Order: sequence, then structure tokens, then C-alpha cells
Amino acid sequence: MFTEIFNQYNWDEVKASIYQKTPRDVENALSATRRTLHDFAALISPAAAPYLEDMARLSHQLTLQRFGNTMQLYIPMYLSNECQNICTYCGFSLNNKIARKTLSTGEMLQEITAIKAMGFDHLLLVTGEAQQMVGIDYFRKALALVRPHFSNISMEVQPLEEAEYRELIPLGLYGVLVYQETYHQADYKLHHPKGKKSNFWYRLETPDRLGKAGIHKMGLGVLIGLEDWRTDSFFTALHLQYLEKTYWQTKYSISFPRLRPFSGGLAPKVEMNNRELVQLICAYRLLNQEIELSISTREEEAFRNHLVKLGVTAMSAGSKTNPGGYVVDRQSLEQFEISDERSAAEIAAMLQQQGYEAVWKDWDSVLS
Repeated sequence: MFTEIFNQYNWDEVKASIYQKTPRDVENALSATRRTLHDFAALISPAAAPYLEDMARLSHQLTLQRFGNTMQLYIPMYLSNECQNICTYCGFSLNNKIARKTLSTGEMLQEITAIKAMGFDHLLLVTGEAQQMVGIDYFRKALALVRPHFSNISMEVQPLEEAEYRELIPLGLYGVLVYQETYHQADYKLHHPKGKKSNFWYRLETPDRLGKAGIHKMGLGVLIGLEDWRTDSFFTALHLQYLEKTYWQTKYSISFPRLRPFSGGLAPKVEMNNRELVQLICAYRLLNQEIELSISTREEEAFRNHLVKLGVTAMSAGSKTNPGGYVVDRQSLEQFEISDERSAAEIAAMLQQQGYEAVWKDWDSVLS
């Protein structure tokens, strides 16, 4: 279990080691043929900032070698904003006095029709964490409805048991996104004071349950802004390397959600500017040529355009972050505010202008 490895590391010591990296450490990391976690720590350190152009050039080359001139497009379909957790950064938090909504089968079909009309064949199902309203029975029904319409289905819902994941995979579940939010235990508890999500260790062990269940693809990440992003990213990379070694048949992706405004908003504890996000994306690519790197509509239009050639391989497009947001209930509360409001067609056109091909679904599991 990853917890055994995690317990061998001390947050403060890891943070200190990152901030003590020197230009020589960065240069050694850039020249290495096989990069280690120590190299990754150098590449995300403040000492690497002057080397950003070198990192970006290498990241672009490595991404082209592995993924070519393609960009995978996906879209989230929010099924419910019911949630039994209190999370300081989320619009769906239990203590937010909002109108709650969970899509019925008829409403799901309306949303499916609208999303298919945009051209998507890769769908991400998203809910709050409310076991009674949107538990395993609801997920079974949702997958049964969605599967005939989409070739590839992923989920971002509450962590489940290994047996539950095993049950959903034959029903069409291909990938699961599960973000630790932060690997800093004290701050994790601060931001998750109530609900099942307050159990740091249960969430940390979720990727192990997914790997044991045989999931095809797993998405990792932290909510950038809750804690020091460099240290959180080191622990994410540590987690990734453990998972790739232990569950080698599973594919992996990393996402980079930065804390965005929401109803009752929380200001980031640690700000990350655009150059630093580029640095982090490039560092992941230099560490791992196979990893899929994903950027969402949280980021601004011009910045997303810029990221196309810097290592990113997947983008959300035309996203709505509220249940029924495409046609059923466009005014229901969003989980967070999006920044890039372009349509999927506009994103595809932008990619074409840069010499890239939009891929409308993830790779079929039969090809994995």
C-alpha cells in the first residue's frame, strides 16, 4: 500500500529539500537521460525558474514523440450537487445553503443528447459525495444509460470500495479521477472537517483499491492553492511512481486544478502564477513521457492556447460544472467558476490553427 511509502517521508523535510535545490541540480536534471524524483524536485524548485524555456522545449519534444500532434477533448457531465462533506473550497459543500439537484434518468438523457451533439465520445461523470442519493445503485443506472452513447466513460465521484469498482468496470467504467486535494495531513483535516472525505487515509488508499480492481485508467492530482504546490506535487509524483510500478497495466493522468472562485469562496493559501504552472507541467513531462497531462476550463482562454505545445495532452471543452448545466437546469449552482467559456467547436478550431488534431474520445480499452 502507498501508505507504507508515504509514512517514510516528512512534509517539512521534503519541502526544505525542494527549496534548497541549486542551479547545478537543475542542470543535472535537464541533462539526465532517465530522471528521478530528485530530478523532479529540482525541476519544480525555485532554482529552475530561469530554465523555463529549456524545460518547455524539452517538454514539447517529448510530448510530440509520444503523443504526436493530438489533443484529447473530454467533457464533464455533472449528475448531482448533493454532498455530505464539508469542504472549505467547494460550492457543493454541505454547509452551503443551496438548492440541491440530482438528475433523473430522463434528465440524464437530455444532457447526453446535448453533449453528443457537440461531438464528444469521451464523457466524465461527476457528482458530489452523498452515499444515499448518489451511491453505487445510482452509478449502475447512470452507466447503463450512458454506455450506449459514449465509447469511453470516466467518473469523478466519492471513493468506493474495491468490490464496488470491480462491479462498475464491466458496466462500462473505464477511468476514475480521484484527487487527494493535498498530501499535507493537518491542512487536509482543516479543509475537510466533516463527512467521509475527512478520512485522509481512506482517500489516500483509494488508488490502491482502484489498482487492485483492475481499472483501465486513473487520474491523480491536488487542488493547487491549498498548500505549497511544489511539495504537494512531489508527493503526487511519488504516488504516481508507486502506482505505475505496482499496477503497471493501468494508464495514468495528472490534472492541475487551481483553486477557483465559488459560492462562499476560499482564497488560495499559496498562489501559483502561470509561469509556475508551466514549470510544473514541463517537470511532469520530463519525469514521465507516458503520463497524460490534463488542463481544465478553470484556466483562461489565452493561457490554455499557450499550453497546447508545452506538454498538455488532454483538455476539457464546453464545460458546465452544475448538474443539468447543458440543457436541463442551466442556472443550478456551479461547483466552481470556469474561465474558458469557448464551445467545443471553438476549441477544436483553435487546435487546428496550431497544427493539432482534436481527439474526441480516449483510446478504446481494446487497444490498451
